[in-house]
Amino acid sequence: MVVKRAADSADSPILEEAGESGSEQKPKPLVKYGELVILGYNGYLPAGERGRRRSKFVLYRRTQANGVRRSKHYVVKTPHSSEAILDASQHSISYTLNRNQAVIVEYMEDPDTDMFQEKATKWTENHEIDGLTTNGVLIMHPRGDFCGGSATCGPWRETSVGGAVFSLRESRSAQQKGLPCLAETNVLRDGTMIDLCGATLLWRSAEGLKNSPTKRDLEALVDELNAGRPQCPVGLNTLVIPRKLAGGGGGAPDLNQPYVYLHCGHVQGEHSWGKDGGEGSRRCPMCLTMGPVVRVCMGLEPAFYVDAAPPTYAFNPCGHMASERTVKYWASVDIPHGTNGFRAICPFCAEPLQGSPGYVRLIFQDNLD
Repeated sequence: MVVKRAADSADSPILEEAGESGSEQKPKPLVKYGELVILGYNGYLPAGERGRRRSKFVLYRRTQANGVRRSKHYVVKTPHSSEAILDASQHSISYTLNRNQAVIVEYMEDPDTDMFQEKATKWTENHEIDGLTTNGVLIMHPRGDFCGGSATCGPWRETSVGGAVFSLRESRSAQQKGLPCLAETNVLRDGTMIDLCGATLLWRSAEGLKNSPTKRDLEALVDELNAGRPQCPVGLNTLVIPRKLAGGGGGAPDLNQPYVYLHCGHVQGEHSWGKDGGEGSRRCPMCLTMGPVVRVCMGLEPAFYVDAAPPTYAFNPCGHMASERTVKYWASVDIPHGTNGFRAICPFCAEPLQGSPGYVRLIFQDNLD
């Protein structure tokens, strides 16, 4: 992955504060490009964030640029004996076209880019070589601004090794590349999604994160909901919305844990009323609607939010809470699945959404409007 280094200007990336003010040897502030956040983790890994195993990656401007760019290329018959290959100080790559022909591409240092790195279709055009990874690197730019809730899901495209943009192949590993999309770019913008066929990343720019809620803001919204002391209409006990769901076990049920009826949205506590259906299905005592019930938990990864509104909606079937616009946005985003399929998922746990529309409005006992 290559990030363009912005020139020092008024609209340069956010500066990350480092050290105490007034120190004579205060470290130089780091320029933050943004964050790559993996879908399916609610702000943390279950086993903890250790080393390179993280739920998100923060990219900062490097002290010295390590990017490279193509300098020149030429066709040779014996690449292993060419001057560029034999020169240890020259960075070059050799691509074999056929038994008697190869293309050597020389690269030179590029002071304007930083690189962050992570058998396929390849082709040549005007003696320049390009290719696709085996299962493809797909990107999706949202239509509209990600922050504010006005964005909609854009078309998924595939990017080549050289940075060209193509329509999707018939399947992820098909040998025939898609049609070129000359008017589109692979430059990331706030809300761009990257699918690596096994992991899906969300890119949040530094400027976009400034306009998003922080984790502290989200925790304050949970505290505000709990301050309303929502009650279970059956047990009449006060419900407490957790910030994290406790692991399953055989212990006594938590009477303060709220549950949501996914077909109607009523939020209640743990009780045995209405268990006259199949496993996991109950009849709501408020409206008598029959349907599945799931524990409610707050979605705490700030990067997934499109606004800072109260969490009044929950995803079906996982029960993660978020703001109305956030839930509706993610329910409308098709995430690549399998060789050529798509499906909407909860960004906090990657659970595929069920039913239509894939979410429910939460109705607490202290707010029955």
